[in-house]
Amino acid sequence: LDCGPKSIALNAKAVMESKTIIWNGPMGVFELAKFETGTKSLMDTVVAATAAGVITVIGGGDTATACKKYDTEDKVTHCSTGGGASLELLEGKELPGVSALTDKQ
Repeated sequence: LDCGPKSIALNAKAVMESKTIIWNGPMGVFELAKFETGTKSLMDTVVAATAAGVITVIGGGDTATACKKYDTEDKVTHCSTGGGASLELLEGKELPGVSALTDKQ
């Protein structure tokens, strides 16, 4: 229900070596204190990466909720509740709401 120390270290290394982070989905059941270590640790690393100039995007309701829980919404580049839609946009799929706004007819 949470990731262990080796995964936490591997995730932190990957984040700090990146120029852009798109994070969608918590690392464990962060709502329960017993299983929040992975999510809290990754959030701390993402915040540190943001401070170092990395572009960080938190996407998805659960991950956005974690951002709120740890009071980091203003410490990342962007925090959105639109996880699935954000991923579809990155995949190049058409989003009906966006299409309706940009439709010139």
